[in-house]
Amino acid sequence: MQKIYKILFIIILSISSTLAKDIKPTFIIKSRGLVNDFVIDGFYLYVANGDGSVEIFDIREQKKVSEIFIKPYKNVRGEIINPKVLSVDRMEGKTLIVTTSINGYRNIWIHNGNKLNLINNSKTTAKEARFVDRDKFILGTLGYDITLYSTNDGAYSTYSKQIEESSFSDMAISQDKKSMVSASESGEVTIIDIKSGNIINRLSSLNVDNIYKVAYKKGTIITGGQDRRVGVYPKVGKPYYIKSKFLIYCVGLSDDAKIGVYSSNEDNDLQLFDVSNGKKLDVLKGQDSVPSTIKFFNARGIFSAGYGYNIYYWSL
Repeated sequence: MQKIYKILFIIILSISSTLAKDIKPTFIIKSRGLVNDFVIDGFYLYVANGDGSVEIFDIREQKKVSEIFIKPYKNVRGEIINPKVLSVDRMEGKTLIVTTSINGYRNIWIHNGNKLNLINNSKTTAKEARFVDRDKFILGTLGYDITLYSTNDGAYSTYSKQIEESSFSDMAISQDKKSMVSASESGEVTIIDIKSGNIINRLSSLNVDNIYKVAYKKGTIITGGQDRRVGVYPKVGKPYYIKSKFLIYCVGLSDDAKIGVYSSNEDNDLQLFDVSNGKKLDVLKGQDSVPSTIKFFNARGIFSAGYGYNIYYWSL
């Protein structure tokens, strides 16, 4: 009898260990402006805010250590406006920044660690920009033009191509910087060769409406959209989607592409899932804003932010 009880105890323990659990934030970092984007570089968090700066936080100490300020500009009424920082990226000591400007246009900046330089000398409607290497970056415009810029001997575009007539939603670059995935309000997902700008593939869409966010790691792609679907395109295996009860504003993917995460409900919870089979795992609870950016810090930690002042860290 004692042996039977022991076996039952082991079975129950095994089952309970596999049950999904709710996880609360380990710590919260507060920005001085509404958070629009962030990027992780080593143990530092670069936060793009809506009040004219990129704040730099030391993750280990959970405190601000520096800040890159963007020069204010005058709007059409002559008022002094702090630009909104829409996008931020990092590469080998450089910070790539997209900000709002007059008449709805955007400015592109690069901070080299000492000085902030205005890069673009023409009007653009860029939504986000990402480094390809230390001297090149790619940007996506609201009109879904994908442009590769070089900053050697001044800034110039090596190509600019319109991918669709639909409005651009989001893009994600592969870890080797050779390809990128982009998406639009049409729900279509496109894989693009970064060097040439040529389309590698247009995927049979799992989303039937506007895609808000994409994630791209190890050849695996996940999407989240207005149709309340999480599209999953594994590198190996058949594409599938997860149906949610709420709009999927944001998605994220671990570096090994084994674990995905998506914003799942009105309470701004983040749902983890197993990419190989779509099985739901733990739930990250405690965010007080609609999620807009989710990034894995490592295999055991996730940062998330939304349309608010806080950046959340969850230890998995």
